[in-house]
Amino acid sequence: MADGATNLRDEARARAYAMPLADMNPGDPDLFLNDAHWPYFERLRAEAPVHWCRDSEFGPYWSVTRYQDIMAVDTNHAVFSSEAALGGITIRDARPDLRRPSFIAMDPPKHDVQRKVVSPIVSPHNLMQMEPIIRERAAKILDALPVGEVFDWVDRVSIELTTQMLATLFDFPFEERRKLTRWSDVATTLPMPGGLVETEDERQAELMECLAYFTRLWNERINQPPRGDLISMMAHNEGTRDMTPEEYLGNVILLIVGGNDTTRNSISGGLYALNKFPAEFDKLRADHSLITSMVPEIIRWQTPLAHMRRTALTDVELGGQTIRKGDKVVMWYVSGNRDDAEIENPEAFIIDRARPRQHLSFGFGIHRCVGNRLAELQLKIVWEEILKRWSQIEVVAEPKRVRSSFVKGYESLPVRIVG
Repeated sequence: MADGATNLRDEARARAYAMPLADMNPGDPDLFLNDAHWPYFERLRAEAPVHWCRDSEFGPYWSVTRYQDIMAVDTNHAVFSSEAALGGITIRDARPDLRRPSFIAMDPPKHDVQRKVVSPIVSPHNLMQMEPIIRERAAKILDALPVGEVFDWVDRVSIELTTQMLATLFDFPFEERRKLTRWSDVATTLPMPGGLVETEDERQAELMECLAYFTRLWNERINQPPRGDLISMMAHNEGTRDMTPEEYLGNVILLIVGGNDTTRNSISGGLYALNKFPAEFDKLRADHSLITSMVPEIIRWQTPLAHMRRTALTDVELGGQTIRKGDKVVMWYVSGNRDDAEIENPEAFIIDRARPRQHLSFGFGIHRCVGNRLAELQLKIVWEEILKRWSQIEVVAEPKRVRSSFVKGYESLPVRIVG
């Protein structure tokens, strides 16, 4: 496994440094599928930290690759817009007739109103209430795993735990919870022959099924007294109760993807990282209290969303480049989290870093991830429960990665519990 991975890394590095900078397209999803993106960002940080890609399947775009430049964009919503009508938050533009606003793809003041509606669900009090539920479910999932046999960690653990949590947050019918997984994957995948969906129309048909399902739940909740789930919160709050169907679907998809993809891929990424850095696994076995600092290090090292995108509202200078009004600007969190000007030895996975929360994975400014503490709580609990049971879980082959330059994740991760 190691030799093959090393050869692929060497080949990717040779290609990245042989290519003219003007021809570089770091958003190519095949780079992420093959874990080959790292040297491209290494070179861009050194030679062209604000880089213009003149042509790609997503059109032309700017790449922002250094930590401080990313922070400058992320915290300046007055110049760098998230508006769905301008293209939204991903490198891939939705078709103009399919752009669905959600509070992450809005600028103030509307963003602030809608975000405020759902944020109480991850208040400290609510997280305290959720902790025993998450722990009970994590224990049940782990206790059902086979010892000594190869199985898919993504499906059996990462997806199952996060999907159960999502079902709780929405008060979604528990026995149908895997619909949430499917809709999350469909919403973020790139349509292609043989893919999860083959065409944009196929994707939209499935998302319309999602809207129909959630509309039924909305109609049930609005006719009941207010409750603590996300749908009831939106149905009963004046800031969201008059949303259009497109806005409702946009926010539902945002909450599904935000609550599913990020935590799920960090649960898988953490186990993968501990296997790549076995000395860190030894540290963890010797001192379980290191889970506290390991959790943000997992989130940095994995960077479950590789980028966020903005659109320039005016001409602006950044990193010696002039970004023009209307230009697409991609903040590569995955690159900023490897910027050695800000993070010491960033390629390494170090579970007892002095400043483990120094990372970009949750974003900054008004769009900082609303569920970041819930994500950390789930990771903390799952690792506490793992270490109660076993001392070694072995990754037996390289993971199959998602073909996406937005969701940086895993389709499968074959593992064996050694004991």
